[in-house]
Amino acid sequence: MSYSVTLGDGTRFDAPGDQPVLESALRAGAWMAHACSQGTCGTCKFKIEEGTVDHGSSCTDVLPPCDRSAGLALACQARPTSDLTASVLGEDKGRRVSHPLKDHTGRVIELTTVASDTVRLVVQVDEPMEFSPGQYCEFSVPGTDLRRQYSIASTPCDGTRLEFHIRRVSGGAATDGWIFRDLAEGHEVQLRGPLGTFLLDGVQEETAILIGGGTGLAPLKSIAVHALENNLLPKISLYHGCRTASDLYDVEFFRDLRDAYPDTFSYHPVLSDEPGESSWDGARGLITEAVLEDYSTCRGHVAFLCGPPAMIEAGVKVLRRRRMPSRLMHREEFTPAAGDPVAVARSA
Repeated sequence: MSYSVTLGDGTRFDAPGDQPVLESALRAGAWMAHACSQGTCGTCKFKIEEGTVDHGSSCTDVLPPCDRSAGLALACQARPTSDLTASVLGEDKGRRVSHPLKDHTGRVIELTTVASDTVRLVVQVDEPMEFSPGQYCEFSVPGTDLRRQYSIASTPCDGTRLEFHIRRVSGGAATDGWIFRDLAEGHEVQLRGPLGTFLLDGVQEETAILIGGGTGLAPLKSIAVHALENNLLPKISLYHGCRTASDLYDVEFFRDLRDAYPDTFSYHPVLSDEPGESSWDGARGLITEAVLEDYSTCRGHVAFLCGPPAMIEAGVKVLRRRRMPSRLMHREEFTPAAGDPVAVARSA
């Protein structure tokens, strides 16, 4: 059965009772704040003014009983059981570009190891996907009801060829149980997208600082390349932090990009745990310390940060210390997927 949902700004869309409100909204091209899409971050909380929902598997840590009693729900988990009138609690709709959420069938055209326990997955999809650089897709894990989220590393100029960077999670349902075990070139995959509000949404006047930890590089690669090719940012400094040289990847790609755009783009790989006796002659230490050392002020800058929670937290502190306002810090924070032992994807 399908119900009608009306948001506070007058937006209306149909929402099937067997589908989360967020999914129905995005498929209809309606904007709702969201990030992880798996009920762990709380970004998609909204207030029900009239009507009822089934909260599904909403975690009580994220949506406690007092919130439910107050009419709050998680749009990525709640399914309507009647017509709804609701208020979106997230940021202003006008600040974000909205692309309709669609299901896609894809075929793996590349699956290569690029670093320690890290692969580059390239998928050719059945029809072009419209997305903004920085967004992500959800993959269906074969033989399960699970979905896992991975950022798009390619640019929107060719929406039929999507690139992803995926790090193996020990015991992970999608990585150990599928991608690193059975997946191969030529295999068919099911995915949907785009999702996420961590994105570059047009021309920006501020100089950009991109800070990525591990495979947090993926959306930053999409943002950097798209911005350079379309003159969207005056200057870009990319910082990529890894533990050791074996974890670092796409070094030559970014060095070539630096050579192609010498006045606009700079690249700074930083290793935190590289043995002292190694041949590595680049920066060492924490990626946030490198940013702190390179900037006496971050006024007039915008930042995009993607990676583990500790890195994001440290990055925010550094940027605030250098006088960057919070509104100019765009963050994509890895959070644990339900059922997996450690973080795989998504944001706040």
